[in-house]
Amino acid sequence: MAGQLSIAKALNDALRKSLENDPKTVLMGEDIGKLGGVFRITDGLQKDFGDDRVIDTPLAESGIVGTAIGLALRGYRPVVEIQFDGFVYPAFDQIVSQLAKMHARALGHVKMPITVRIPFGGGIGAVEHHSESHEAYFAHTAGLRVVSPSNPHDAHWMLRQAIESDDPVVFLEPKRRYWDKGEVGEDPMLPLHSARVVRPGTDATLIAYGPTVKVCQEAAQAAEEDGRRLEVVDLRSLSPVDFATLEESVKRTGRGIVVHEAPVFLGLGAELAARLTERCFYHLEAPILRVGGYHAPYPPSRVEETYLPDLDRVLDAVDRALAF
Repeated sequence: MAGQLSIAKALNDALRKSLENDPKTVLMGEDIGKLGGVFRITDGLQKDFGDDRVIDTPLAESGIVGTAIGLALRGYRPVVEIQFDGFVYPAFDQIVSQLAKMHARALGHVKMPITVRIPFGGGIGAVEHHSESHEAYFAHTAGLRVVSPSNPHDAHWMLRQAIESDDPVVFLEPKRRYWDKGEVGEDPMLPLHSARVVRPGTDATLIAYGPTVKVCQEAAQAAEEDGRRLEVVDLRSLSPVDFATLEESVKRTGRGIVVHEAPVFLGLGAELAARLTERCFYHLEAPILRVGGYHAPYPPSRVEETYLPDLDRVLDAVDRALAF
């Protein structure tokens, strides 16, 4: 496994390893078989494992997730692909009303080892239903684990960890990073729900996940030219959240800025800012700030770069934090 891979290839290899390691693992989704998926994440898997394990489904997200729940009840370990983020809403009832609650409803006697893969976020020049960031809906839902990798190593190992989990996992794949390349090591290095400091710093903490981790790394690199050392923390897990790592960083730097593509209003940053303010109040030099999308439908592709948080908007938040 060691070597340079794109996130897309790292995910493909993770699915291949999971299919090889457990005959009860099955993949389901629209066009994932012969086509290999819209983003080719499942390319070649149906040819190698057969159409009874890599299953092309009808265009019916509610039926796909509902069928996966039935398979899980019979001992299978389904991995469901939602073709685009905005297509998940027909399956929303199945996910939040059935999948998330089945374990508790059965008093722990029933497990739901289902992974729901969702390419999410913008930056690919598509329309709104192909570019949304709706992670807060799922993180708000008790009974779901929600994670998002930002690099090929985590994409590979976090997907394998998610598939091996006996709990349902919503696995959010940053689609505009699918072609980013990086090293994929021989072991996961971290548990599934641990955050990771990807760049140490002393002046402020940038907290991000999925597609905005790279934005924050670029901002930290630019800020260093002005003598500012920014720490970048990759959240990795959106539910549960590794608050211990976040607290340690924010208490040390005295400032925190949360960056995500989703709208700032009631986005995940709101919860992170509130919790960190409660837990780090006497260490803070400035309020926890948030940088994200606007409270508006996702715009046409010509102006999506204005909608998405970029290096300049992150650095503006850094200026505001350091001005206190």
